[in-house]
Amino acid sequence: MQKIEDYGLIGDGESAALVGRNGSVDWLAWPRFDSEACFAALLGDERHGFWRIDAKGAKPLARRYHDGSLVLEQDFEAPDGISYRIIDFMEPRQGDPKLIRQVVGLKGRSQLQLMLRPRFDYGAVKPWLHQIAPGTLRAVAGPHSVILRAPCPLDYGDGDVRGDFALEAGDSLSFILSYEPSHIYTPEPCEPGESLEQTLAFWRGWSAQNHYEGPWAEAVNRSLITIKALIYAPTGGIIAAPTTSLPEQIGGERNWDYRFCWLRDASFSVLSLMNAGYRKEAEAWCEWVLRAVAGDAKALQPVYGLAGERRLEEREAAWLPGYEGSRPVRLGNGAADQFQIDAFGWIMDTMHQARTFELDLREDSWDLEKALMAELEQVWRRPDEGIWEVRGDPRHFVHSKVMAWVAFDRAVRAVEDFGLEGPVERWKTLRDEIPQEVCARGYNADLGAFVQSYDGESLDAAVLLMPLVGFISADDRRMISTVAAIEQTLTRDGLVLRYDPKASDDGLEGDEGVFLACSFWLADNLILQGRRDEAEALFGRLVGLSNDLGLLAEEYDPDAGRQLGNFPQAFSHFAIIDTAFNLAGLKAAARPDAPRDQELAPPKPADQQT
Repeated sequence: MQKIEDYGLIGDGESAALVGRNGSVDWLAWPRFDSEACFAALLGDERHGFWRIDAKGAKPLARRYHDGSLVLEQDFEAPDGISYRIIDFMEPRQGDPKLIRQVVGLKGRSQLQLMLRPRFDYGAVKPWLHQIAPGTLRAVAGPHSVILRAPCPLDYGDGDVRGDFALEAGDSLSFILSYEPSHIYTPEPCEPGESLEQTLAFWRGWSAQNHYEGPWAEAVNRSLITIKALIYAPTGGIIAAPTTSLPEQIGGERNWDYRFCWLRDASFSVLSLMNAGYRKEAEAWCEWVLRAVAGDAKALQPVYGLAGERRLEEREAAWLPGYEGSRPVRLGNGAADQFQIDAFGWIMDTMHQARTFELDLREDSWDLEKALMAELEQVWRRPDEGIWEVRGDPRHFVHSKVMAWVAFDRAVRAVEDFGLEGPVERWKTLRDEIPQEVCARGYNADLGAFVQSYDGESLDAAVLLMPLVGFISADDRRMISTVAAIEQTLTRDGLVLRYDPKASDDGLEGDEGVFLACSFWLADNLILQGRRDEAEALFGRLVGLSNDLGLLAEEYDPDAGRQLGNFPQAFSHFAIIDTAFNLAGLKAAARPDAPRDQELAPPKPADQQT
């Protein structure tokens, strides 16, 4: 099985596929990111669906994206010195979804084989195959079907399709796989050469809008392209990742479905996109947020479906053995049923940024925000499951309380800075109350650090966000000592863990890798504390953990030297963009730099903490 970082991403704005170094497409969910995958070898083996084109004994030479695009090309060499190239792409969605593979001869005469094994419902269902015309086959199972159009004869049986073909140097042959509901058969004509040109033009035109001109431009641009690929174009929702159940520990149970839209990503999304000049995508994301949370404020969820769907019931795909035996494979995400106070803060921060950047918002968005604030007034004192969505007992997480403060602060600013109407004095009172409580119960004087939850002793990297959202100055002595404590005890090989699973009851077994976004947050804090050289060195190291295509997963295992978790991960790529802007001194002031109109109370001595 290939490593997580051995894969490349291609997508069409509504779905995505992962292509391995060996030229095999091992993951593809059609017609949406969250649909039942027809290739799921990524979470099992070849029995569960894949599409490979190769020559016997061929080895990968190099791979790359075409500049400024999501068009992937890989070069291969056979033992006899014959070489060829495969260009993979998905044309931005126009009608039927299509995955096009163009095979180009580079040297000599190549003998290649195509092997297509569609297995619908995440590898569980073998399709019925039938030939439509020479070189054209249709695979059908229940509501789904895919059609392969190939420039060579095809053999088929037992749910598999095979084809052999020769390729001379300079030749180019295209293979087209398209999707359509099984009850419809309306094949659309497709000229592969034109599709490739249109796809390149789309991505290069989009990339040209990028405003970033500082160092690390290549990493920033690739991160922006990756995020664009994770935007569900019909609604503007941004998924966390295009995969499910890639493990946070090889062989462990920390495997989650990330093909949904989290509110916590909202404010990072708007900040990253607007700083880079992508107003349209930022406005679409704000609209998605408003539509998703509209209705009863008491029913606020931390995560929603691509179009704002609320029911994301979590279940297990028992027939899949999991990536390198990492089980269970989960479909859906139970976090949708959790209570997370930070969701209120992320929404209010997103709307604050939208107003600061003068985005076009719905006129009635403020009515929804006021309803959310009225609900937050009633619930912010409750324990919750927190930003990391623990499966243990709810607690009073420090980060959750900080984000409640963010919500009240942004509500006050909406009134004072943007002339909106609301109970500003009541919100100010709560805005002043929360920091007193956080500093009294969320700061451990013995550790010299803000901790994970009230009256606790465990560290949590989420507190690194406190200066970034304006709760406390980065050069406050308590924040300086907190950063020092995290550097000393919550790192592995200099990279930051979210928290120590052994010291924090999260309801799960096992360990996990270092969390890449948290490591970028450490770099952001180092910048704000004047430790620029250290921040730049850390940032450079983190960017260097990207694979050869510039892609990052959620986590990293320093001991094994490999990526972990769902891939590629939007959170990691947002962090690259934001930290690069911070280092370049280009970040727009959509968030406050320090508390305003209130002072943080000093912490209680250790013997007075309860």
